[in-house]
Amino acid sequence: MSIAPYPDWIRPPAGGYTAEDLDRLPDLPPHTELIDGSLIFVSPQTKFHVRAKRLLERGLERAVPDGWEVWPEMTVTLDRRNRPEPDILVVHEDSDTGYLQTGFSAEHVLLAVEVVSEESRERDREVKPRKYAAAGIRHFWRVECDEGRPVVYTYELEPASKRYFPTGIYHEQLKVDQPFPIEIDLI
Repeated sequence: MSIAPYPDWIRPPAGGYTAEDLDRLPDLPPHTELIDGSLIFVSPQTKFHVRAKRLLERGLERAVPDGWEVWPEMTVTLDRRNRPEPDILVVHEDSDTGYLQTGFSAEHVLLAVEVVSEESRERDREVKPRKYAAAGIRHFWRVECDEGRPVVYTYELEPASKRYFPTGIYHEQLKVDQPFPIEIDLI
């Protein structure tokens, strides 16, 4: 029995990978992200993660205004060395480049949503929000699990400091008027 060789991408190039590399590397696992030039592989998702993502995606689809689209599990290019895959994005319809598109650029993103997982807790709470803010994404939502129920933390970008500031914590119903009016029952 012979053992298959490791793929070439297992050894990163000097300086790490770039955002463009994600579309060129063969046989990457699904949902591979690029953070600081390193490939990040996503663990299997829990039922909570899938349910919370589906609940918010459906609610956003019902409320999204004309000119904007809701996309789950698409990457967003923040800069040359960072291309994460938020759980949900709201992007401007002008960002459509065709059916082979694999991601969006940060300037087209209005909202990024991350559902926190055990294995990605630090990335979803600290690393990604900091990078989304630096890239100018105006709104960020973080979703946490509280005994199987989603709790949504909402943030808005303060453009001068390029930092997010909290705008609310929602346990039973997410009701906001920014980035657009929306009501989603969370229970």
